[in-house]
Amino acid sequence: MNKKPHDGATDSAEGHQGEVGNPLGSAPVRTLMLRFAIPSIVGMLVGALYNMVDQLFIGKAVGTLGNTATSIAFPFTTACMALALLLGIGGASCFNLTLGMGNKKKAPYFAGNALSLLVAGGVVISAVTLIFLTPLLRRFGATDAVLPYAEEYVRITALGFPFLILTTGGGHLVRADGSPKMVMICSITGAVINTVLDAVFVLGLGWGMKGAAIATVVGQFVSAMIVVVYCFRFKTVPLSGKHLIPSFGIVKRVSSIGMASCFNQLAIAVVQIVLNNSLKHYGALSEYGADDPIAVAGIVMKVNMIVFSIVIGLAQGTQPIESFNYGAKNYDRVRNAYWMALKTGLVISLVAFVFFQVFPRQILGFFANEQASEGYYDFGAKFFRISLFFTWLNCLQPITSTFFTSIGKPIKGIFLSLTRQILFFLPLLIVLPMVFGIDGVTYTGPVADGLAAIVAVVMAVFEFRNMKALETK
Repeated sequence: MNKKPHDGATDSAEGHQGEVGNPLGSAPVRTLMLRFAIPSIVGMLVGALYNMVDQLFIGKAVGTLGNTATSIAFPFTTACMALALLLGIGGASCFNLTLGMGNKKKAPYFAGNALSLLVAGGVVISAVTLIFLTPLLRRFGATDAVLPYAEEYVRITALGFPFLILTTGGGHLVRADGSPKMVMICSITGAVINTVLDAVFVLGLGWGMKGAAIATVVGQFVSAMIVVVYCFRFKTVPLSGKHLIPSFGIVKRVSSIGMASCFNQLAIAVVQIVLNNSLKHYGALSEYGADDPIAVAGIVMKVNMIVFSIVIGLAQGTQPIESFNYGAKNYDRVRNAYWMALKTGLVISLVAFVFFQVFPRQILGFFANEQASEGYYDFGAKFFRISLFFTWLNCLQPITSTFFTSIGKPIKGIFLSLTRQILFFLPLLIVLPMVFGIDGVTYTGPVADGLAAIVAVVMAVFEFRNMKALETK
């Protein structure tokens, strides 16, 4: 990619004009990071809070079994996120890369194709979930005690999957169009509605799992409608009906670019399923029982997602900057965006590490009622401190993986996105508990985190050396 393609004098002139006129190629990188990363972080935080708010209200109203049910249901949400990121990040990256190269005629096809497939994919996932709900929940680790709660919750939330996918994936396209604040508004609006309705339905009306699920779907629907309205008013290039018709070449390119983020989410879903079943099996053999460890692991994952969402928001904030400037051969600006995100991510992760080590029992208390057992707190505190020991290194992998995706090197991004979950965490999750029992599940996280961080550093160093070589040509 050391030469910009030229399809004639017109495209060349458009490319020069795009590089000079587009603020992605000329505004200070720090200013662009603030503009794109902050709304992205807010949007990701709000998305993480969707499930956490449900867990908070359910924990108080229903108890540990309700929290366990939401943990069992979490792989469905992760699968929706996988499709949303496949098409959303893929479409956004291709859109910005194409604009950076000056091809304004082709760029809207990437956004339009992504939008239409987001809707279609959401409908398919919703239908499959409702048809095979009970056997899927069993596979995800549901015990006989938890299954009725999980079924009640997912039967309703599955109806909102198309809205969740459209909101998440469409938000990336809105951000790529230069409107990160609109993404933030969209996310905040849905979250506020969800939180208010949770209080009314779960605590006020006593609807329990059903109330939390209805609140979630209503919030997702409103957010999705905001995305739909915006997409009829795209400002960088106009979108029309012809751009929504799927084209094999366009879809293939979008999918290849978005595959890294998609695989990362699918890996999280697979790990969550194996983790639930491991905790169910080894927990039943321990003093803690089968249900409390699953509830704890779900809480720890969702609390950690608050930190992780900030890091992912930073990474996503770099995407338009890195994509456009790599396409325009402004390699120094690409490096600046990466390092700015990484330094900020390290600081945030260090603060989270201290917080998780000092206050685990207090955090767990927010998600429990007076019926929670002492085993819930004992296992939870240990799981918090050990499994999140390398939280301060976790920013390396998502920021670096997004970097590779942004510069049009999806294979490297895919590989890096799979290192932590599939190459390291999953094998360790199978082997360590065989030796150490339920403690082996606890130690799997920090070992996988450390190994993934090392791989990310090595790959980043080699890529920046290659970028230096491109500058000398």
